[in-house]
Amino acid sequence: MDRRDILGGGLTLVTIALAGSGRAAAKPGVELPDDARFMEQALAEASRAAFPFGAVIVKEGAIIARGHNRTGVDRDPTAHGEMVAVRNCLKEHGPEALVGATVYTSGEPCCMCMGAMVWCGVSRVVYAASLAQLSTKVDQINLSAEDVASKAPFAPVDIAGGVLADKAIALFK
Repeated sequence: MDRRDILGGGLTLVTIALAGSGRAAAKPGVELPDDARFMEQALAEASRAAFPFGAVIVKEGAIIARGHNRTGVDRDPTAHGEMVAVRNCLKEHGPEALVGATVYTSGEPCCMCMGAMVWCGVSRVVYAASLAQLSTKVDQINLSAEDVASKAPFAPVDIAGGVLADKAIALFK
């Protein structure tokens, strides 16, 4: 057995232990009446990307920013759909616009995107396809949005998933 196998297994155990500890800040969300309408817009953004991930940011019932995955186009591994939408929102409206906003995203946010949304003060995240569903199509870091949010008791976030999930998964060809 190679030492890297042992270290990799140990890191996995540490990650699992860390993910399961701490005070939960993620609040289980319920689907709201406008969720499908805004998710359709996130899916439209996703359909514009070579790697089909898209997001819209909503505040007070209006879309204030959009984004889709630009990792290949921009040669930027951080240009996920959510990150592009957050950057667009910051550029157009400033950081205060994100506080209390809802992010609709075609896939469950990765730990980078979810961490950014926590730090920006986003109060609700609604996703279509779950990490489990996405991992059948593309590589994923298996740390759920709920796991990330649970490590940030200072910033409670409602998280709802599965809204139009079949439509999101169908974008992966």
